[in-house]
Amino acid sequence: MDKYLLYPGCSMESGARAYYDSLMKICEPIGLNLEEIKDWNCCGATEYLGIKLTPAYALISRNLALAARQSEANGTRTVVAPCSACYLNLAKADYYMQEQPRLGKDVNKALAAGGLAYKPGSLDIRHLLDVLIYDIGLDTIKSKVIRPLTGLRVAPYLGCMVPRPDYEQRWSDHEHPIELDLLLKALGAEVIDFPLKTHCCGGHMTQIGPDTAFELIRRLISSAAEHKADLMATLCPMCQLNLDAYQGETNRHFGTQYHMPVVFFTQLMGLAFGVEAAELGFGLELVSARRALARIGIERVAESTAAPPRHRKPEGLPMPAPLPYSPELARQKALVEK
Repeated sequence: MDKYLLYPGCSMESGARAYYDSLMKICEPIGLNLEEIKDWNCCGATEYLGIKLTPAYALISRNLALAARQSEANGTRTVVAPCSACYLNLAKADYYMQEQPRLGKDVNKALAAGGLAYKPGSLDIRHLLDVLIYDIGLDTIKSKVIRPLTGLRVAPYLGCMVPRPDYEQRWSDHEHPIELDLLLKALGAEVIDFPLKTHCCGGHMTQIGPDTAFELIRRLISSAAEHKADLMATLCPMCQLNLDAYQGETNRHFGTQYHMPVVFFTQLMGLAFGVEAAELGFGLELVSARRALARIGIERVAESTAAPPRHRKPEGLPMPAPLPYSPELARQKALVEK
């Protein structure tokens, strides 16, 4: 089996549990061996990088340092991230630590407080889809299909973070990549030519600019509906959350009646491999996929069972010792807080 280090990211423990469950179900059939990075932490998503670079990149790079240390025993230097934001952050940290030596030095100084260090370029950072297409291969995936998704019209939606900026030139095209299309076709699905496949879902604009977010969501959902898709398949937890959880609010905002299920591509892989729908997380989506699944002969979707809680460290993340009290720093803090 091919061996990789898995960085799951925070979403896999909560809103994207269907992604994690379905990923675990497809690993054995295709010979994908994922070893989770021990003691990983949040990548900071998108906001932290807009506050202060060194702490943000230190937060991200702690995962790379842990992965590099684990790779010595694991025998692999490839880190796989299913989440698009996590993938981009890990790849970005590795890239900029090389391109900006001063940043790399500052990050490693921060990591040293926890007894860690990371040499940029020592790991390969890859998205799950990239590994499935170019390492596992479409022939292997197709050979495991026992229940083809024949008759299911799918809109492939990657979102904006996976194919851009593409530091290692891994994708076929930055605006209209074909990798997800090819995988879905290997499963037997009818893949529509979805023109908005790399357009933004709005990210966290649902929290800070709902009107803008609802328009971005509406454009994606309406385009999929106009192309007569039965559902959308994505590989990004944030995209799935926005298009699924905020579809109802978007309908109310515009007075529309869209009902477009949005699921993870690994869930469709599991279905094609013959795994029961409930084991893949179907039923957790807010916009039900039942009608779409009925098109491929799956008439009933049992309620998904609760997954056991994932282990969390009771002591939390290692933190550097607090700085000694400084009257000058206290004065500056008071001025900022005024």
